[in-house]
Amino acid sequence: MRLFDTMERAYKEMSALDGRTFRFYCCGPTVYGPAHIGNFRTFVLQDVFRRTLETGGQRTMHVRNLTDVDDKTIRESRQAGKTLTEFTGFWTRQFHQDCDKLHCLSPHVEPSAVAHIPQQVAMIGDLVENGHAYKSDDGSVYFNIASFADYGKLSRLDDRELEIGRSHAQRASSDEYEKQSVSDFVLWKHRRPEDGENFWTSPWGEGRPGWHLECSAMIREYLGDTFDLHSGGVDLVFPHHENEIAQSICACGGHFASCWFHIAHLMVDGGKMSKSLGNLYTLEDLAHLGWSAMEVRYVLISGHYRKPLNFTFDSLHAAREALAKLSKAAAILAEKVTSPTAIDSVDFGPFQPAWESLNDDLNTAGALGGIFTVLRDASKIEGLEAAKTLAALNRMLGALGLILPEPLQKIDIPAEIRAIAEERQAVRQVKNWAQSDVLRDLLEERGWLVKDGKNGYELSPR
Repeated sequence: MRLFDTMERAYKEMSALDGRTFRFYCCGPTVYGPAHIGNFRTFVLQDVFRRTLETGGQRTMHVRNLTDVDDKTIRESRQAGKTLTEFTGFWTRQFHQDCDKLHCLSPHVEPSAVAHIPQQVAMIGDLVENGHAYKSDDGSVYFNIASFADYGKLSRLDDRELEIGRSHAQRASSDEYEKQSVSDFVLWKHRRPEDGENFWTSPWGEGRPGWHLECSAMIREYLGDTFDLHSGGVDLVFPHHENEIAQSICACGGHFASCWFHIAHLMVDGGKMSKSLGNLYTLEDLAHLGWSAMEVRYVLISGHYRKPLNFTFDSLHAAREALAKLSKAAAILAEKVTSPTAIDSVDFGPFQPAWESLNDDLNTAGALGGIFTVLRDASKIEGLEAAKTLAALNRMLGALGLILPEPLQKIDIPAEIRAIAEERQAVRQVKNWAQSDVLRDLLEERGWLVKDGKNGYELSPR
């Protein structure tokens, strides 16, 4: 497998540094609320990456953290009148439930920031001792970015003509700061009244670690000073990952991550997701609208990870249709298998081009296209070839993490129901939305749901 490395801006072969286990780290969620589908695009594609490695026979060690202490978690927990542990525990469980629904593999290690305060204090101590960090007059400890000559290499800061200040005059005390601000960043935040009881002791006084430090300390604990790959959303390249590199190399030596794997943004209806626009969808939101988590997963893997993906309800309709076609093809193949047959479990057979697409910079769109190319003629595949094709299909679906729905049975729709639906379709074409809603309600009263799509409508029993 090869993957595009953000640091080198080139493709790299994915092989374990130690020759045995491919060890990689993913920045996990900040557990202060429900994760939305934009967050899950990253987590799902990381899951496909791991599944592809493992399907190809590579042992992995997957570490993904939980950010359970930062500005957001403290602020939101206090507003909710709950302890930090109680508050973040609830949202951690919600996140895990959503991951299960999306069929994401659990990481091998899932450390939390709160559980690793001693490791973070120790790392800060190393940075202060070797001159890369300093205590400020407000009692906080900051990393001196001027002390690290390679600062900005990952995000190409020099290309954006941003200069690193050579004094301690410019500092960022918040966990997240403006993208164009190049500042000494906080490692230990001095206790403030708004933190409430959320503080710990350290050689520099009471307070808590900064957000950027948390990942570095947990990586050091579980993966050491050099490991195979680091991943996250493209929005984390600067400042978060840039700061991780600086503090980790300065504290630990080593080369840190050998490859950087970043996933592009998810857009909704061609625009940015935001609460104010009402398009910050969660799995629960979409479930209430009748969409399954597997349909969401299909949409999230339908485009290349390095390109922004536009999420629409039409794309969900397309995902539903695609999964139904896959399910129907698999059922046709299963019917052709008349007796148990020993099948080579590592043979991709006619799906070899699809498998090669998946291994070529995680081209999930190409892999899906390759699968459908083969299944177009599923009805013509017979005997032993049907058995081999079905086994290879299941192997490909396993790499993509897709679970197929049960084949749809043909539904007999009463003539009167079909007539109402056709009448509704006609009034929609002339944009008589009020009458369209009346007819939708009438269908529901009679036990039928209607879903509108680009090419017409679908009827299903309630």
